[in-house]
Amino acid sequence: MSVPEIPPDELARALAQGERVQVLDVRAPHRLANGTIETPATARFVNMPNSQLFALTDPAATGLDTDRPVIAVCGHGNASRQTTRWLLSHGFAARSLTGGMAAWDRLLVPHAVPAPAGFSHLIQFDRIGKGALAYLLVADGAALVVDPPRDASVILAEAERVHARIIGVADTHVHADYLSGAVALAEQFGVPYYLHPADAVYPYDGTPGTIGFERMEEGQEIRVGKAVVRVLHTPGHTSGSVTLVTGDAALTGDFLFVLSIGRPDLAGKTAAWAEDLWHSLERVRAEWPTSMRIFPAHYAGADERGSDGVVSVAFGDLPGRNAVHRMQDKATFVRWVLKREKPAPDAYREMKAINIGLRSVSDEEAEVLESGRNECAVM
Repeated sequence: MSVPEIPPDELARALAQGERVQVLDVRAPHRLANGTIETPATARFVNMPNSQLFALTDPAATGLDTDRPVIAVCGHGNASRQTTRWLLSHGFAARSLTGGMAAWDRLLVPHAVPAPAGFSHLIQFDRIGKGALAYLLVADGAALVVDPPRDASVILAEAERVHARIIGVADTHVHADYLSGAVALAEQFGVPYYLHPADAVYPYDGTPGTIGFERMEEGQEIRVGKAVVRVLHTPGHTSGSVTLVTGDAALTGDFLFVLSIGRPDLAGKTAAWAEDLWHSLERVRAEWPTSMRIFPAHYAGADERGSDGVVSVAFGDLPGRNAVHRMQDKATFVRWVLKREKPAPDAYREMKAINIGLRSVSDEEAEVLESGRNECAVM
């Protein structure tokens, strides 16, 4: 019997539109620590390994509703096909998620955003499985890519759709939770790869990276067609963290999120980097208008998305949503950060090294390293 499947982008649309689907994850419970499909209130999430499911004689014992469609999910879309066959034979309307969680983790969903003055397009790319965000800024047929993942095919398709040529690629910082596609993309198109030089070293021991890059420093302007993107050095999450500002849009990287701020404890320098983070926050509070829109590189959950699916917030609305933004003195802020210090995932050290060229990795190893949602915010 052929097995009906649903591709990741179709499942993402169904969940976003509030369809009453049931997601049945058949991985072993300990695998869920590497990430699950986040379901809204209209949907359901159930975890039941196939070994347990197939032993049932009464379909009602699954806890699933036969009147609602079921999406079976596993690691790579193989075991979930067996699940789907069982579900269909027991009266459920079921489909298997094509490619499983590996494909879900790679999925990028584009969202068009009102473009800042001088630009024709600003597109946010939501990597739902990781809670990571990339961007495409387009002006006069030229495009700057910001914080791309390894698989940038969706970004390139959008650039082609809006008839834009890639003129540069930037990382707001060296990422620890995923492997950047920025260097490879810059090499593919023969364009500059922009990075702050303070991030071109391994932060744990100071070893210089081996990647080639064009320095992106405080006050620098990157031209995109006739438009300009200005670089603000906003350290704290990393030493070389930058924010890219144009008009009323600020691509804040992991400096500032909708509900929190980037954690400064990923390199064992928490107290010093927390002070840097405070000064970065104080700077933008003094300089940015309330109308400035924040576009971060990560988010923790669906509550950071707007009704249009875009992860963003007006700077003037931050005090009502972000507890960090309400803090008014450095000592309180640093104490708050230090109380929330926690060990970083083991893979983060490895991915930092890979992202600056100190180590290489196979596609299979990369998939394991990148699995699961980001842990980049102070929580």
